[in-house]
Amino acid sequence: MIARFKDLCLDAADPLALGGFWARVLDADLADAGDGDTRIDPRSARSDAESIWVNRVPEPRVGRTRVHLDLRLADADPAALLAAGARSVREPDGDVERWVLADPEGNQFCVLPAGDEARPGPVELVVAAVDPAAQAAWWAGLLGGTTGAGPNTASLHDAAGFPWQAWVFDGVDEPKTVKNRMHWDVKMTAPEPTALLDAGATLLREPVDGARWWVLADPEGNEFCAFSPSTTG
Repeated sequence: MIARFKDLCLDAADPLALGGFWARVLDADLADAGDGDTRIDPRSARSDAESIWVNRVPEPRVGRTRVHLDLRLADADPAALLAAGARSVREPDGDVERWVLADPEGNQFCVLPAGDEARPGPVELVVAAVDPAAQAAWWAGLLGGTTGAGPNTASLHDAAGFPWQAWVFDGVDEPKTVKNRMHWDVKMTAPEPTALLDAGATLLREPVDGARWWVLADPEGNEFCAFSPSTTG
């Protein structure tokens, strides 16, 4: 293990409005970072890794949603999410009992009906991948955990710091072409990202303005931030 999962980040044109939507959906507190960004802190979180930073970006959202959360509902249907401002994209189809919704800025996510003993909230982080098995194995090499595979999908379980049931890589035909609106952060065990780069990550940006994190990309181009172990928060 050379890093651990730290948290998620979501790009937004309006971090306060989008953060407010997700705070309602996740039964969370919304913290104003004071610099135009916000942070969503679920009240029932079992670790800080469940927090989501909502960051202001100038560019509009384009392309398909390649990174999203799957949520377990507290109810039998997503009526409360629709009332909070979500938009229905697809109803359950056949044996697949899940809805596809979009948040107010068009980011799609999936929701599952309430289960008898299932805890409401995020259950999976889902990433589109041309080679799901290779992606799951690569991240397992960095964060530990165990991988599994199914038809055109792969999953990673028990990765260091990962707060949800599974990290899922779903097979798609088209490669990534634009920046993801959602990305994840990791905290390294070393002060520099040498081990990540040696493992096959690509350096996109060095730390700027005194920050202690690097912007990297995994083998399929998914952006992630790598923080030094001395970084607080």
